[in-house]
Amino acid sequence: MKLTKTFVLMLALVSCKPNTNELESLRSEILEEFQKHEGTFGVAYKNLETGEELYINENEVFHAASTMKTPVMIEVFKQAAEGKLNLPDSIEIKNTFSSIVDGSSYSLHVEDDSETELYDLIGTKRLLSDLVYDMIIVSSNLATNIVIELVDAKKVTNTMRTLGAKDIQVLRGVEDQKAFDNGLSNTTTPLDLMIIFEKMAKGEAVNKESDERMIEILLDQKYNEIIPGNLPTEVKVAHKTGWIRGVHHDSALVILPDGKKYVLVLLSKELTDEDNAVASMAKVSRLIYDHVVSVE
Repeated sequence: MKLTKTFVLMLALVSCKPNTNELESLRSEILEEFQKHEGTFGVAYKNLETGEELYINENEVFHAASTMKTPVMIEVFKQAAEGKLNLPDSIEIKNTFSSIVDGSSYSLHVEDDSETELYDLIGTKRLLSDLVYDMIIVSSNLATNIVIELVDAKKVTNTMRTLGAKDIQVLRGVEDQKAFDNGLSNTTTPLDLMIIFEKMAKGEAVNKESDERMIEILLDQKYNEIIPGNLPTEVKVAHKTGWIRGVHHDSALVILPDGKKYVLVLLSKELTDEDNAVASMAKVSRLIYDHVVSVE
């Protein structure tokens, strides 16, 4: 296992209550789990009831993969709250987009998308609210590109800065190969994703009503292998995943049956055994859950 490119592990633990021994034990268990794998891992956890925090490589930069779709959703709801657009608006479905490098056109490939039905609707219109929903729960790349073009990637990043997420970069839509070849990819850190999920949980990302609606969407997530993977079924997880080759992420607001909440972000890159790494990340999620319920 390597937790930074220099093979040095950086782990910071901060707590507002005297449970240092429990955190140290959790730390050891997490390290033991991650040490089974080649790859770079990042963790950001915050208990929203106690303020307890645990960080592993919280400022490490990762390719955002589809976790960037949460910031895009926040921007949609922000612009809707400002009266710049309406979620019931009808949006044309198209599959031609402009590269951020030179404005040249490119299209998405249906075989590379996790959602395919939208491709059958090209040339027709669909509600913006439906596109946002598909962008999150089934991670539709086509819906994402349509929505990003509507709200503007630069505005997404600017909104992240206003929320205190200083390192998230949303530069472009999906499959802009020229941008990728020029090193222009969407990036994030565990800490930044934790910040924006905490903002949503507190009704501070856009406003209370909008944030509650976004959490409801995130609760319908269809890909549940990581953070919810080993949790009891009565635990609600509002989350967004992301994956590309060698990369698997999950970012979540975890809601316990008693209403208490915590935010957990698990990121990874440079994985050589993706399936087993995902299984270990799910185990880490369970370790953190067990810790939370044991100290309540």
